[in-house]
Amino acid sequence: MTAAEALRAAVLRLTAAGIDGAARDARVLLAFAMQIAPDRLTLHLPDALHASAQDTFEAALQARLQHQPVAQITGQRLFWGRRFKVTRDTLDPRPETEILVQAALERPFAKLLDLGTGTGCILLSLLADRPMAQGVGTDLSAAALQVADQNARSIGLAHRATLLQSDWFSNVTGRFDLIVSNPPYIAAEEMAGLSPDVLQWEPHAALTPGGDGLQAYRAIAAGAGARLLAGGRILLEIGPSQAAAVTALLAAQGFDAISVLQDFDGRDRVVAAEKRQTSADDGL
Repeated sequence: MTAAEALRAAVLRLTAAGIDGAARDARVLLAFAMQIAPDRLTLHLPDALHASAQDTFEAALQARLQHQPVAQITGQRLFWGRRFKVTRDTLDPRPETEILVQAALERPFAKLLDLGTGTGCILLSLLADRPMAQGVGTDLSAAALQVADQNARSIGLAHRATLLQSDWFSNVTGRFDLIVSNPPYIAAEEMAGLSPDVLQWEPHAALTPGGDGLQAYRAIAAGAGARLLAGGRILLEIGPSQAAAVTALLAAQGFDAISVLQDFDGRDRVVAAEKRQTSADDGL
């Protein structure tokens, strides 16, 4: 069997099972089984698919037919130009989150705090593009922090990234000029509507705080002022319907210059704000 024949058969199987993006997923999984980069697959489609690669491809297809995300099957996801390890203990980094990274990089920063770091994709992407910056990433999940640590080491940033188990700000000390977060924000009543790929395979604690989905934003808004330097920025990823609520939470805590950024589809995706400089700050 050639790789091309295996690919055609795989696309048909995934399509018949109702897997969205069947052709794309089949190509990524075949490249994974052949141990080549996905963008090199076309060159190798005429090649014979050896037994070991056939076995790996079949196991990967079986996992995908059970709706396991491709990133979990291959163990990695490309984000902001770098590959990050992904497991069932972390959210799968999504392209929409790159909106937050892009916005954060529009202004300089020296000390960064990433709340709910997961894979570390936001923290490490920002540090990689700001060679003089230092960062702290927190997560309540020890397993997620282990994944973030492995990513920090593989990218060569372990010396500039401190990883800390913390319930939001509970174990955080010091002050920062940038705070970022992609917290759990899905309302409890919305969980049942998620795709099987997400609902069955990604950690629920990283998806929803329960209730109306705003609990994390309330905690972050309440605690961020004490951890931000005067004029410091906060950027929060949000669900598409949450801009008004999160804006109000930040405004109630005295944040200025609040703005909402849209994603590639024109949906509200990031709320950005600045800490107001007070007379007390002027005297520091």
